[in-house]
Amino acid sequence: MKEDLVLPAQREQGAGADGEPLLQVSGLTKHFPVKGGFPIRRTVGQVQAVDGIDLTVHTGESFGLVGESGCGKSTTGRLITRLMEPTAGTITYRGRDISHASRKQLAPIRSEIQMIFQDPYSSLNPRQTVGKIISGPMEINDINPAGGREKRVRELLEIVGLNPEHFNRFPHEFSGGQRQRIGVARALALEPKLIVADEPVSALDVSIQAQVVNLLQKVQNDLGIAFLFIAHDLAVVRHFSQRVAVMYLGKIIEVGDRDSIYTRPRHPYTHALLSAVPEVSLTDEASGGRERIRLAGDVPSPISPPSGCRFRTRCWKAQDKCATEEPPLVRISGNHEGHLTACHFPEEPTIEAREEDIVLDPALAALEEPGPDAGAQG
Repeated sequence: MKEDLVLPAQREQGAGADGEPLLQVSGLTKHFPVKGGFPIRRTVGQVQAVDGIDLTVHTGESFGLVGESGCGKSTTGRLITRLMEPTAGTITYRGRDISHASRKQLAPIRSEIQMIFQDPYSSLNPRQTVGKIISGPMEINDINPAGGREKRVRELLEIVGLNPEHFNRFPHEFSGGQRQRIGVARALALEPKLIVADEPVSALDVSIQAQVVNLLQKVQNDLGIAFLFIAHDLAVVRHFSQRVAVMYLGKIIEVGDRDSIYTRPRHPYTHALLSAVPEVSLTDEASGGRERIRLAGDVPSPISPPSGCRFRTRCWKAQDKCATEEPPLVRISGNHEGHLTACHFPEEPTIEAREEDIVLDPALAALEEPGPDAGAQG
């Protein structure tokens, strides 16, 4: 990336996590009504997609949000960008409450909070050229950069690693990775201070994912833009994010810096997530050094989540207290400062292998247990 393409205004932002937070979310909640009944359709329940989460993103920081599919990550991103109206809670951006701001009130800060969508195929208008797609936000916000919009678009194409001469091409003429780069260029067009990246590489081929992640990391470092990076791929989040929050069934259950989450997790669900990450090892001894946990069943329905701790129905440490009391997200003794965990009976801060694998699924356990006649054959 050329130094003369870095925006002066963003060079001054800095990339530290000091000072006043750029974004603060407190008690953020989003419930979707479930309609039923005949002939009058009435509300018979609610999908608790996001249920009272707190998080903070500092200027220039990369913050990762991970969890299983359906846990509420994407909904959280859309609430923060105000593409959805929150049911409850507050969203504070640069000291200003934007939780229920009107369209007119949001207009001055719309350009500062941008989003990169998951699917590069459906997020670009197939009837518009690349130049029109990237310059569109400038036209809407009546921004006229020095040298004109076309010059600025060509600069943005160069920043994201595309040929400026592709200005007049249409989206169908590009590969998936190139389309996602166009989406990144569109997000950068308004010189944002915060970008919400919603699963930006999950729809791409594995060989292209690293290129896009490295591009986002370079943009984040060079332009000082803060990122909320939403993903289910723990390896990608570890590479990109400085701090990580783990989400389960609408709740944030653990949050901390990258090293403490990946090497010293405390919540049982975080342990289970990390044990599921594929690991390439050249020897059998190396492959036996990390714990293995296999959970039973699926994530409970967000329409009627379990009482108390939401993970208790799949947790090997669950006790009566877990069903009656919801664990608060607090610092546990021995944790690094800023490492918060919501668990009554936290795990040891290690990912070393246990004496026995934790296998909660009865079918898996039955398959792996030797039968009574196993030793009598031959």
